Amino acid sequence: MNKSKVIAVVGPTASGKTALGIFLAQKLKGEVISADSRQIYKGLAAIARVPDKKERAGIPHHLIEFASPKRLYSAGEFKKHAEKIIADIGKKKHVPIVVGGTGFYADSLLRGFSLPEVEPNKKLRASLAKKTPAQLFSMLKKLDAKTAARIDAKNPARLVRAIEIAKAIGNVPELISDSPYEVLWLGLRPTEAKHEKAIRAGVTNRLNAMLREAKKLRTSLSKKHIAALGFELIPLLAYLDKKITKAELVEQLVRSELGYVKRQMRWFKRREDIRWVKNKTEALRQVRAFLH
Repeated sequence: MNKSKVIAVVGPTASGKTALGIFLAQKLKGEVISADSRQIYKGLAAIARVPDKKERAGIPHHLIEFASPKRLYSAGEFKKHAEKIIADIGKKKHVPIVVGGTGFYADSLLRGFSLPEVEPNKKLRASLAKKTPAQLFSMLKKLDAKTAARIDAKNPARLVRAIEIAKAIGNVPELISDSPYEVLWLGLRPTEAKHEKAIRAGVTNRLNAMLREAKKLRTSLSKKHIAALGFELIPLLAYLDKKITKAELVEQLVRSELGYVKRQMRWFKRREDIRWVKNKTEALRQVRAFLH
């Protein structure tokens, strides 16, 4: 049985992967599936850098602004939804293009992560909610050192879920041997100087919209829950609480995004099959060769 062919465009925040994914979709009769743990939520468009309607250029986009922020969305749910979408895209003879910076989401879908069906443990989650990310990471390291070595140590939601799984079944499963898809992995990694400039410009341009989104979330959700939706929300809440100045807010957001970029790149660098491309022309050439 032939495997469905899927294009994956990965890379860190502000690397240009969204624009590349849309460009490829325009050229290839494709549809975009977002593999981003923050773009999945409604009400985080500016914070998560969701492409607006003009940027989408009429290309179908899936799994963006899809889930309510009132409940944390899991990688397992993403995998189930995305698998159905890929099948539906295939029935239309269109090309599925998975675009994202959340390596765990992309890997769980396309590399064959075995995601356990472990039910949420409300009692455990309540006790873990009182702990800092550093404390959670220390707990996970004792329970499952292998998972601790590959997880985002500053993401409380991811840490809590890993602890929950480790306590239930002993460890968080790694990749299984075979992917259900034939995948062409394309990666973008801008130079450090250009990347920092792009991130700073992006923060400045989105700042007021991000503050509006954070302010709205604060009316219905706890600070702990909001912080789990995205690392940018912590300094945004601090500014709204008048704990930092606007200049400090901008600097904290830029530094947070640069730190996130480093964590993303650590993940992607471990994947030897990613083909790092320099421009759209090179990417399109590789995709056409892969599809034919």
